[in-house]
Amino acid sequence: MNVRVTSTIALLAVMLGACSGISIFGERDDFIKVSGTQFIHNDRPYYYAGTNLWYGCYIGSPGETGDRGRLLRELDSLNAHGLENLRVLAASEDSYIRGSIKPAIQVAAGEVDENLLIGLDFLLSEMAKRHMHAVLYLNNYWEWSGGMAVYNVWANGAPGVDPDDTTKGWPAFMNFSATFFANQKANAFYRDYIARIVKRRNTVNGRTYSEDPAIMSWQLANEPRPGTSGPEGEKNLEALYGWVDQTSAFIHALDTNHLVSTGSEGAVGFRWSSEYCIKMHQSKHVDYVTFHVWPLNWGWFDPKKFDETLPKTEQNALEYIGTHLGLARQLNKPIVMEEFGLGRDGGLCAPGSPTTARDRYYSKIFAALYDSARSGAPFAGSNFWGWGGEAKGRNADNVWRKGDPFVGDPPQEPQGRNSIFNADRSTLAVIREHAFKMRRLGAEDSVSIAERR
Repeated sequence: MNVRVTSTIALLAVMLGACSGISIFGERDDFIKVSGTQFIHNDRPYYYAGTNLWYGCYIGSPGETGDRGRLLRELDSLNAHGLENLRVLAASEDSYIRGSIKPAIQVAAGEVDENLLIGLDFLLSEMAKRHMHAVLYLNNYWEWSGGMAVYNVWANGAPGVDPDDTTKGWPAFMNFSATFFANQKANAFYRDYIARIVKRRNTVNGRTYSEDPAIMSWQLANEPRPGTSGPEGEKNLEALYGWVDQTSAFIHALDTNHLVSTGSEGAVGFRWSSEYCIKMHQSKHVDYVTFHVWPLNWGWFDPKKFDETLPKTEQNALEYIGTHLGLARQLNKPIVMEEFGLGRDGGLCAPGSPTTARDRYYSKIFAALYDSARSGAPFAGSNFWGWGGEAKGRNADNVWRKGDPFVGDPPQEPQGRNSIFNADRSTLAVIREHAFKMRRLGAEDSVSIAERR
Protein backbone atom coordinates (compact mmCIF):
# COMPACT_ATOMS: atom_id res chain seq x y z
CA MET A 1 0.00 0.00 0.00
CA ASN A 2 1.44 3.37 -0.94
CA VAL A 3 2.06 6.18 1.54
CA ARG A 4 -0.68 8.44 0.16
CA VAL A 5 -3.37 5.75 0.54
CA THR A 6 -2.13 4.86 4.01
CA SER A 7 -2.23 8.49 5.09
CA THR A 8 -5.74 8.89 3.70
CA ILE A 9 -6.99 5.86 5.62
CA ALA A 10 -5.40 7.13 8.82
CA LEU A 11 -7.04 10.54 8.34
CA LEU A 12 -10.43 8.92 7.76
CA ALA A 13 -9.99 6.86 10.91
CA VAL A 14 -9.34 9.98 12.94
CA MET A 15 -12.34 11.74 11.38
CA LEU A 16 -14.59 8.77 12.06
CA GLY A 17 -13.32 8.67 15.60
CA ALA A 18 -14.20 12.32 16.07
CA CYS A 19 -17.69 11.76 14.71
CA SER A 20 -18.63 8.43 16.26
CA GLY A 21 -16.55 8.02 19.41
CA ILE A 22 -14.53 5.25 17.74
CA SER A 23 -10.78 5.75 18.10
CA ILE A 24 -8.06 4.85 15.62
CA PHE A 25 -7.50 1.81 17.86
CA GLY A 26 -10.90 0.47 16.80
CA GLU A 27 -12.42 0.97 20.25
CA ARG A 28 -14.90 3.44 21.68
CA ASP A 29 -13.25 6.14 23.74
CA ASP A 30 -15.94 5.78 26.39
CA PHE A 31 -14.44 5.86 29.86
CA ILE A 32 -16.38 4.60 32.84
CA LYS A 33 -17.78 7.58 34.74
CA VAL A 34 -19.84 8.20 37.86
CA SER A 35 -23.31 9.74 38.00
CA GLY A 36 -24.59 9.93 41.56
CA THR A 37 -24.47 6.41 42.96
CA GLN A 38 -24.07 4.74 39.59
CA PHE A 39 -21.29 3.90 37.14
CA ILE A 40 -21.99 4.87 33.53
CA HIS A 41 -20.40 3.32 30.44
CA ASN A 42 -21.48 3.90 26.85
CA ASP A 43 -24.35 6.03 28.19
CA ARG A 44 -25.77 3.07 30.16
CA PRO A 45 -25.51 1.91 33.76
CA TYR A 46 -22.42 -0.22 34.30
CA TYR A 47 -22.87 -3.18 36.64
CA TYR A 48 -20.36 -5.96 36.75
CA ALA A 49 -19.05 -9.13 38.28
CA GLY A 50 -15.30 -9.52 38.25
CA THR A 51 -12.33 -11.01 39.99
CA ASN A 52 -8.84 -10.27 41.25
CA LEU A 53 -6.07 -11.20 38.83
CA TRP A 54 -3.30 -9.48 40.74
CA TYR A 55 -0.55 -11.39 38.91
CA GLY A 56 -1.67 -10.41 35.39
CA CYS A 57 1.45 -8.39 34.56
CA TYR A 58 3.65 -11.23 35.77
CA ILE A 59 2.32 -13.81 33.35
CA GLY A 60 2.02 -11.18 30.61
CA SER A 61 5.74 -10.43 30.92
CA PRO A 62 8.25 -11.44 28.24
CA GLY A 63 10.66 -12.12 31.11
CA GLU A 64 11.22 -14.94 33.57
CA THR A 65 7.68 -14.98 35.01
CA GLY A 66 5.86 -14.79 31.69
CA ASP A 67 3.38 -17.24 30.23
CA ARG A 68 1.40 -15.31 27.64
CA GLY A 69 -0.29 -18.41 26.32
CA ARG A 70 -1.75 -19.00 29.76
CA LEU A 71 -2.76 -15.34 30.12
CA LEU A 72 -4.70 -15.44 26.87
CA ARG A 73 -6.47 -18.64 27.92
CA GLU A 74 -7.32 -17.15 31.31
CA LEU A 75 -8.76 -14.00 29.76
CA ASP A 76 -10.85 -16.04 27.35
CA SER A 77 -12.12 -18.19 30.21
CA LEU A 78 -12.95 -15.15 32.33
CA ASN A 79 -14.78 -13.58 29.42
CA ALA A 80 -16.75 -16.77 28.81
CA HIS A 81 -17.90 -16.70 32.44
CA GLY A 82 -19.06 -13.08 32.14
CA LEU A 83 -16.24 -11.69 34.31
CA GLU A 84 -15.35 -8.41 32.67
CA ASN A 85 -13.67 -6.43 35.45
CA LEU A 86 -10.23 -7.35 36.80
CA ARG A 87 -8.49 -5.87 39.81
CA VAL A 88 -4.79 -5.99 39.01
CA LEU A 89 -1.51 -5.21 40.76
CA ALA A 90 0.31 -2.38 38.96
CA ALA A 91 3.06 -1.85 41.53
CA SER A 92 5.34 -4.05 43.59
CA GLU A 93 8.56 -3.18 45.38
CA ASP A 94 11.58 -5.38 46.05
CA SER A 95 11.18 -6.21 49.71
CA TYR A 96 13.34 -7.17 52.65
CA ILE A 97 10.47 -9.41 53.82
CA ARG A 98 10.79 -13.10 52.98
CA GLY A 99 7.10 -13.65 52.15
CA SER A 100 6.92 -10.97 49.46
CA ILE A 101 6.63 -11.47 45.72
CA LYS A 102 9.80 -11.94 43.68
CA PRO A 103 10.70 -10.35 41.29
CA ALA A 104 9.24 -6.91 41.90
CA ILE A 105 8.31 -4.20 39.43
CA GLN A 106 10.39 -1.61 41.30
CA VAL A 107 13.87 -2.92 42.00
CA ALA A 108 14.71 0.30 43.84
CA ALA A 109 13.22 3.79 44.01
CA GLY A 110 12.88 4.95 40.41
CA GLU A 111 14.35 1.73 38.96
CA VAL A 112 11.92 -0.70 37.34
CA ASP A 113 11.86 -4.15 35.78
CA GLU A 114 10.68 -3.13 32.32
CA ASN A 115 9.64 -6.71 31.47
CA LEU A 116 6.93 -6.61 34.12
CA LEU A 117 5.61 -3.27 32.88
CA ILE A 118 5.58 -4.67 29.35
CA GLY A 119 3.56 -7.50 30.88
CA LEU A 120 1.06 -4.92 32.13
CA ASP A 121 1.00 -3.38 28.64
CA PHE A 122 0.21 -6.77 27.15
CA LEU A 123 -2.51 -7.49 29.70
CA LEU A 124 -4.28 -4.16 29.12
CA SER A 125 -4.04 -4.55 25.35
CA GLU A 126 -5.60 -8.01 25.48
CA MET A 127 -8.29 -6.89 27.93
CA ALA A 128 -9.26 -4.09 25.54
CA LYS A 129 -9.77 -6.63 22.76
CA ARG A 130 -12.24 -8.46 25.02
CA HIS A 131 -14.02 -5.28 26.23
CA MET A 132 -12.79 -5.86 29.79
CA HIS A 133 -11.84 -3.20 32.33
CA ALA A 134 -9.05 -3.01 34.89
CA VAL A 135 -8.75 -1.52 38.35
CA LEU A 136 -5.02 -0.90 38.85
CA TYR A 137 -3.75 -0.63 42.41
CA LEU A 138 -0.57 1.32 42.97
CA ASN A 139 0.65 0.42 46.45
CA ASN A 140 0.06 -2.02 49.32
CA TYR A 141 -0.30 -1.53 53.05
CA TRP A 142 0.52 -5.21 53.53
CA GLU A 143 3.87 -6.89 53.09
CA TRP A 144 3.38 -9.32 50.25
CA SER A 145 4.13 -6.95 47.35
CA GLY A 146 6.57 -4.62 49.11
CA GLY A 147 4.44 -1.53 49.38
CA MET A 148 4.47 1.13 52.05
CA ALA A 149 6.97 -0.57 54.34
CA VAL A 150 9.52 -0.72 51.52
CA TYR A 151 8.94 2.93 50.61
CA ASN A 152 9.67 3.78 54.25
CA VAL A 153 12.93 1.81 54.14
CA TRP A 154 13.98 3.53 50.92
CA ALA A 155 13.18 6.94 52.38
CA ASN A 156 14.60 6.39 55.86
CA GLY A 157 17.76 4.56 54.87
CA ALA A 158 17.19 2.27 57.84
CA PRO A 159 15.93 -1.31 58.34
CA GLY A 160 12.22 -1.98 58.35
CA VAL A 161 9.98 -4.14 60.53
CA ASP A 162 9.45 -7.76 59.52
CA PRO A 163 6.11 -9.23 60.64
CA ASP A 164 7.79 -12.63 60.98
CA ASP A 165 10.19 -11.23 63.57
CA THR A 166 8.84 -12.81 66.74
CA THR A 167 10.27 -10.00 68.87
CA LYS A 168 8.00 -7.49 67.08
CA GLY A 169 5.29 -9.27 65.08
CA TRP A 170 2.31 -8.02 63.11
CA PRO A 171 1.26 -5.04 65.27
CA ALA A 172 4.72 -3.50 64.97
CA PHE A 173 4.74 -4.09 61.21
CA MET A 174 1.27 -2.57 60.77
CA ASN A 175 2.23 0.58 62.65
CA PHE A 176 5.53 0.85 60.76
CA SER A 177 3.75 0.53 57.43
CA ALA A 178 1.26 3.24 58.43
CA THR A 179 4.04 5.77 59.10
CA PHE A 180 4.20 5.99 55.29
CA PHE A 181 1.23 8.37 55.19
CA ALA A 182 3.22 11.15 56.86
CA ASN A 183 6.60 10.23 55.34
CA GLN A 184 7.12 12.96 52.74
CA LYS A 185 10.22 11.44 51.14
CA ALA A 186 8.54 8.03 50.84
CA ASN A 187 5.53 9.67 49.22
CA ALA A 188 7.74 11.54 46.80
CA PHE A 189 9.07 8.18 45.58
CA TYR A 190 5.50 6.87 45.40
CA ARG A 191 4.23 9.86 43.42
CA ASP A 192 7.12 9.56 40.99
CA TYR A 193 6.04 6.01 40.32
CA ILE A 194 2.38 7.02 39.94
CA ALA A 195 3.34 9.64 37.36
CA ARG A 196 5.49 7.12 35.54
CA ILE A 197 2.59 4.65 35.23
CA VAL A 198 -0.17 7.14 34.46
CA LYS A 199 1.92 8.73 31.71
CA ARG A 200 3.26 5.43 30.35
CA ARG A 201 2.77 4.64 26.67
CA ASN A 202 1.70 1.03 26.12
CA THR A 203 4.41 -0.72 24.13
CA VAL A 204 1.88 -3.11 22.60
CA ASN A 205 -0.94 -0.87 21.33
CA GLY A 206 0.58 2.61 21.56
CA ARG A 207 -1.99 4.02 23.98
CA THR A 208 -0.97 6.25 26.84
CA TYR A 209 -2.37 4.77 30.04
CA SER A 210 -4.14 8.02 30.90
CA GLU A 211 -6.01 7.71 27.58
CA ASP A 212 -6.83 4.01 27.73
CA PRO A 213 -10.53 3.21 28.29
CA ALA A 214 -9.62 -0.37 29.25
CA ILE A 215 -8.62 1.12 32.61
CA MET A 216 -11.59 1.82 34.87
CA SER A 217 -9.85 3.14 37.97
CA TRP A 218 -6.56 4.00 39.58
CA GLN A 219 -6.45 2.70 43.13
CA LEU A 220 -4.32 4.33 45.80
CA ALA A 221 -3.34 1.11 47.54
CA ASN A 222 -4.44 -2.31 48.64
CA GLU A 223 -6.19 -1.97 52.02
CA PRO A 224 -4.59 1.21 53.43
CA ARG A 225 -4.96 1.33 57.22
CA PRO A 226 -3.77 3.75 59.91
CA GLY A 227 -2.14 0.88 61.82
CA THR A 228 -3.44 -1.09 64.78
CA SER A 229 -6.76 -0.19 66.41
CA GLY A 230 -5.18 1.35 69.49
CA PRO A 231 -3.46 4.68 70.13
CA GLU A 232 -0.71 3.93 67.58
CA GLY A 233 -3.28 3.71 64.81
CA GLU A 234 -5.33 6.62 66.05
CA LYS A 235 -2.42 9.03 65.81
CA ASN A 236 -2.05 8.20 62.10
CA LEU A 237 -5.69 8.81 61.17
CA GLU A 238 -5.42 12.44 60.10
CA ALA A 239 -2.30 11.70 58.07
CA LEU A 240 -4.16 8.88 56.34
CA TYR A 241 -7.19 11.03 55.51
CA GLY A 242 -4.95 13.78 54.18
CA TRP A 243 -2.96 11.27 52.13
CA VAL A 244 -6.14 9.92 50.52
CA ASP A 245 -7.33 13.40 49.57
CA GLN A 246 -3.97 14.69 48.34
CA THR A 247 -2.96 11.57 46.42
CA SER A 248 -6.32 11.20 44.69
CA ALA A 249 -6.14 14.88 43.71
CA PHE A 250 -2.62 14.31 42.39
CA ILE A 251 -3.80 11.45 40.17
CA HIS A 252 -6.77 13.41 38.85
CA ALA A 253 -4.43 16.26 37.98
CA LEU A 254 -2.42 13.84 35.83
CA ASP A 255 -5.42 12.06 34.35
CA THR A 256 -8.90 13.52 33.86
CA ASN A 257 -10.30 10.41 32.15
CA HIS A 258 -10.23 7.79 34.87
CA LEU A 259 -11.80 7.19 38.25
CA VAL A 260 -9.83 7.06 41.49
CA SER A 261 -10.59 4.70 44.38
CA THR A 262 -9.01 4.06 47.78
CA GLY A 263 -8.71 0.25 47.95
CA SER A 264 -10.06 0.37 51.52
CA GLU A 265 -11.65 -2.69 53.09
CA GLY A 266 -14.15 -0.45 54.85
CA ALA A 267 -15.02 -0.04 58.51
CA VAL A 268 -12.95 -3.03 59.62
CA GLY A 269 -9.83 -1.01 58.79
CA PHE A 270 -10.10 0.84 62.08
CA ARG A 271 -12.25 -0.28 65.01
CA TRP A 272 -15.12 -1.32 62.74
CA SER A 273 -15.93 2.37 62.57
CA SER A 274 -18.46 3.75 60.08
CA GLU A 275 -17.04 7.22 60.66
CA TYR A 276 -13.61 5.93 59.60
CA CYS A 277 -15.05 4.51 56.38
CA ILE A 278 -16.87 7.76 55.58
CA LYS A 279 -13.78 9.89 56.15
CA MET A 280 -11.72 7.53 53.97
CA HIS A 281 -14.09 8.16 51.07
CA GLN A 282 -15.48 11.65 51.53
CA SER A 283 -12.82 13.45 49.48
CA LYS A 284 -14.28 14.94 46.30
CA HIS A 285 -11.34 13.37 44.47
CA VAL A 286 -12.41 9.83 45.45
CA ASP A 287 -15.03 8.67 42.97
CA TYR A 288 -16.52 5.60 44.63
CA VAL A 289 -16.47 3.53 47.81
CA THR A 290 -14.70 0.18 48.23
CA PHE A 291 -14.96 -2.51 50.87
CA HIS A 292 -13.75 -6.09 51.41
CA VAL A 293 -15.14 -9.07 53.34
CA TRP A 294 -12.85 -11.76 54.83
CA PRO A 295 -14.70 -14.14 57.17
CA LEU A 296 -11.68 -16.38 57.91
CA ASN A 297 -9.31 -13.50 58.66
CA TRP A 298 -11.90 -11.82 60.84
CA GLY A 299 -12.60 -14.92 62.94
CA TRP A 300 -16.11 -15.67 61.68
CA PHE A 301 -15.46 -18.82 59.68
CA ASP A 302 -13.71 -22.10 60.41
CA PRO A 303 -13.43 -24.29 57.28
CA LYS A 304 -12.97 -27.37 59.47
CA LYS A 305 -16.27 -26.58 61.20
CA PHE A 306 -18.13 -25.04 58.31
CA ASP A 307 -21.50 -26.56 59.24
CA GLU A 308 -21.33 -24.74 62.56
CA THR A 309 -19.74 -21.46 61.48
CA LEU A 310 -21.25 -20.81 58.05
CA PRO A 311 -24.68 -19.52 59.22
CA LYS A 312 -23.11 -16.85 61.43
CA THR A 313 -20.60 -16.05 58.69
CA GLU A 314 -23.42 -15.39 56.24
CA GLN A 315 -25.29 -13.23 58.76
CA ASN A 316 -22.21 -11.17 59.59
CA ALA A 317 -21.29 -10.71 55.94
CA LEU A 318 -24.77 -9.55 54.98
CA GLU A 319 -24.80 -7.09 57.88
CA TYR A 320 -21.38 -5.74 56.85
CA ILE A 321 -22.59 -5.33 53.27
CA GLY A 322 -25.75 -3.57 54.44
CA THR A 323 -23.79 -1.17 56.62
CA HIS A 324 -21.56 -0.15 53.74
CA LEU A 325 -24.44 0.28 51.33
CA GLY A 326 -25.87 2.73 53.84
CA LEU A 327 -22.56 4.59 54.06
CA ALA A 328 -22.40 4.82 50.26
CA ARG A 329 -25.87 6.38 50.27
CA GLN A 330 -24.66 8.98 52.77
CA LEU A 331 -21.66 9.72 50.55
CA ASN A 332 -23.81 9.66 47.38
CA LYS A 333 -21.26 7.46 45.61
CA PRO A 334 -21.30 3.99 44.03
CA ILE A 335 -19.84 1.13 46.05
CA VAL A 336 -17.90 -1.98 45.04
CA MET A 337 -17.13 -5.12 47.06
CA GLU A 338 -13.76 -5.70 45.46
CA GLU A 339 -12.38 -8.50 47.64
CA PHE A 340 -14.19 -11.44 49.16
CA GLY A 341 -13.56 -15.15 49.42
CA LEU A 342 -14.10 -18.27 51.47
CA GLY A 343 -11.93 -21.30 52.04
CA ARG A 344 -12.62 -24.82 50.84
CA ASP A 345 -14.26 -27.42 53.03
CA GLY A 346 -11.83 -28.69 55.65
CA GLY A 347 -9.23 -26.06 54.78
CA LEU A 348 -8.07 -27.95 51.68
CA CYS A 349 -6.25 -26.18 48.86
CA ALA A 350 -6.20 -28.46 45.82
CA PRO A 351 -8.24 -27.61 42.69
CA GLY A 352 -11.49 -29.55 42.63
CA SER A 353 -11.56 -30.23 46.38
CA PRO A 354 -15.01 -29.76 47.96
CA THR A 355 -16.48 -26.25 48.06
CA THR A 356 -19.86 -26.87 49.70
CA ALA A 357 -19.59 -23.91 52.06
CA ARG A 358 -18.10 -21.61 49.46
CA ASP A 359 -20.84 -22.32 46.90
CA ARG A 360 -23.57 -21.65 49.42
CA TYR A 361 -21.84 -18.49 50.68
CA TYR A 362 -21.23 -17.14 47.17
CA SER A 363 -24.85 -17.83 46.20
CA LYS A 364 -26.18 -15.94 49.21
CA ILE A 365 -23.80 -13.01 48.82
CA PHE A 366 -24.41 -12.70 45.08
CA ALA A 367 -28.18 -12.76 45.59
CA ALA A 368 -27.94 -9.93 48.12
CA LEU A 369 -25.70 -7.87 45.86
CA TYR A 370 -27.89 -8.34 42.79
CA ASP A 371 -31.10 -7.58 44.69
CA SER A 372 -29.49 -4.44 46.11
CA ALA A 373 -28.42 -3.19 42.67
CA ARG A 374 -31.77 -4.13 41.14
CA SER A 375 -33.68 -2.18 43.77
CA GLY A 376 -31.61 0.97 43.28
CA ALA A 377 -29.04 0.69 46.07
CA PRO A 378 -25.57 2.16 45.38
CA PHE A 379 -24.04 -1.27 44.77
CA ALA A 380 -22.29 -1.41 41.38
CA GLY A 381 -20.00 -4.42 41.22
CA SER A 382 -17.85 -7.05 42.89
CA ASN A 383 -14.49 -8.75 42.42
CA PHE A 384 -14.07 -12.10 44.15
CA TRP A 385 -10.61 -13.17 45.31
CA GLY A 386 -9.14 -14.63 43.35
CA TRP A 387 -8.74 -16.26 39.95
CA GLY A 388 -6.52 -19.35 39.84
CA GLY A 389 -7.76 -20.66 36.50
CA GLU A 390 -5.64 -23.44 35.05
CA ALA A 391 -2.83 -23.16 37.63
CA LYS A 392 -2.38 -25.03 40.89
CA GLY A 393 0.00 -24.94 43.81
CA ARG A 394 3.16 -26.91 43.25
CA ASN A 395 4.18 -27.83 46.79
CA ALA A 396 2.73 -30.25 49.33
CA ASP A 397 2.98 -27.61 52.07
CA ASN A 398 1.02 -25.11 49.87
CA VAL A 399 3.78 -22.53 50.30
CA TRP A 400 4.63 -20.38 47.28
CA ARG A 401 8.27 -20.33 46.19
CA LYS A 402 9.92 -18.19 43.54
CA GLY A 403 9.33 -19.75 40.13
CA ASP A 404 6.04 -21.41 41.11
CA PRO A 405 2.93 -20.72 39.02
CA PHE A 406 0.77 -17.84 40.21
CA VAL A 407 -2.67 -18.67 41.56
CA GLY A 408 -5.24 -16.36 43.11
CA ASP A 409 -3.69 -16.42 46.57
CA PRO A 410 -0.81 -14.02 47.23
CA PRO A 411 2.57 -15.55 48.09
CA GLN A 412 2.28 -15.35 51.88
CA GLU A 413 -0.94 -17.41 51.99
CA PRO A 414 -1.60 -21.12 51.33
CA GLN A 415 -1.74 -21.55 47.57
CA GLY A 416 -5.30 -22.54 46.66
CA ARG A 417 -7.06 -21.47 49.86
CA ASN A 418 -9.29 -18.85 48.21
CA SER A 419 -8.49 -19.45 44.53
CA ILE A 420 -11.15 -20.33 41.99
CA PHE A 421 -9.74 -22.92 39.59
CA ASN A 422 -11.07 -24.30 36.33
CA ALA A 423 -11.72 -27.57 38.18
CA ASP A 424 -14.10 -25.84 40.63
CA ARG A 425 -17.11 -26.38 38.40
CA SER A 426 -19.85 -25.89 40.97
CA THR A 427 -18.41 -22.55 42.12
CA LEU A 428 -17.94 -21.42 38.53
CA ALA A 429 -21.58 -22.18 37.80
CA VAL A 430 -22.63 -19.90 40.69
CA ILE A 431 -20.27 -17.15 39.52
CA ARG A 432 -21.34 -17.37 35.90
CA GLU A 433 -25.04 -17.09 36.71
CA HIS A 434 -24.45 -13.97 38.79
CA ALA A 435 -22.11 -12.38 36.25
CA PHE A 436 -24.60 -12.58 33.42
CA LYS A 437 -27.41 -11.32 35.64
CA MET A 438 -25.32 -8.26 36.46
CA ARG A 439 -24.49 -7.76 32.80
CA ARG A 440 -28.19 -7.90 31.87
CA LEU A 441 -28.96 -5.44 34.64
CA GLY A 442 -26.57 -2.99 33.04
CA ALA A 443 -28.43 -3.34 29.74
CA GLU A 444 -31.71 -2.15 31.26
CA ASP A 445 -33.19 1.27 30.63
CA SER A 446 -31.13 3.66 32.74
CA VAL A 447 -34.22 5.73 33.50
CA SER A 448 -36.02 2.82 35.14
CA ILE A 449 -33.05 2.05 37.35
CA ALA A 450 -32.57 5.69 38.27
CA GLU A 451 -36.21 5.88 39.37
CA ARG A 452 -35.58 3.18 41.98
CA ARG A 453 -32.80 5.26 43.47
